[in-house]
Amino acid sequence: MKIIVLPRLFFLPLLVLIGLLGVGCNSKPTNNIPNRLTIGVVSYGEGKVSLDKYERFKDYIGSQTRSIIELEPAYNELQAVAQIQRKRWDIVFATPGLAAIAIGKELYIPLFSMEGVSSRQRSLLIVRDDQPIKKISDLANKTVALGETGSAAGYYVPLYDLYGLTLAQIRSAPTPVTVLEWISDGSVDAGAISEQDFELYRRKFATTKFRILHTSRWIPPGVVLLAPTIERNQQQQIQKAMNDAPADLAADAGYVPAAKIPNYTEFIKLIEKVKPLEGRVRQTPAILLPETPYQSK
Repeated sequence: MKIIVLPRLFFLPLLVLIGLLGVGCNSKPTNNIPNRLTIGVVSYGEGKVSLDKYERFKDYIGSQTRSIIELEPAYNELQAVAQIQRKRWDIVFATPGLAAIAIGKELYIPLFSMEGVSSRQRSLLIVRDDQPIKKISDLANKTVALGETGSAAGYYVPLYDLYGLTLAQIRSAPTPVTVLEWISDGSVDAGAISEQDFELYRRKFATTKFRILHTSRWIPPGVVLLAPTIERNQQQQIQKAMNDAPADLAADAGYVPAAKIPNYTEFIKLIEKVKPLEGRVRQTPAILLPETPYQSK
């Protein structure tokens, strides 16, 4: 009986063939699995009317990036901050306060300016015209309504402007309309609201005459942000799609591809200055000075 020893080279093509067959039978294509992207916006509870303007953008980005797109509204800045901190939103149409938090603390990447809808924004302190309050210092020992944490015009900027005062109470209003409701019915003596929202919502209160007590510095426009969890190639794909979008589609969504992205450095510093006051906001009275080590004991 002869034993035939085949050369080693004989087995190589056979092993390669078996390997290829194994790959062909067992592997599953992964490039056909669509990505999922969540777009975050603040709608203040306005529902379908507020969200309709994003529908074309949602469909466009989905087709351009071959992704499944979900549009997720938050009904105030407090909800939005939580979603940003958890990195639940991949693309964010961020108001200025949210943008400062997302860029400064959460490393979100600014893609485009929303200059078309919020370039001329300031914070206003509003009172009823029949009130004897004439200047900010007259708000000492009064009740003031602020917006939720995360709002630039409703929370951070007015806190900065009210620095040093002792207020009887600060009430947190979930929406800009609520601020005007409380001023109108006398629940609060004054309230903070953006200039833009004041012009939009004051018409709902035909029987109340409001007066602007104080107008703040200019606030930078909002920006469209991208989560730091997005892979770089996908980031470039999203950015190119948004840059090449039809002008009317971009306008509906509220961003301006050609506008310069605002520098948030100084505004982030302003927010950091008022952060030490946040513990005082919920106290009664609200003493708007940072706690010293002695006071906190």
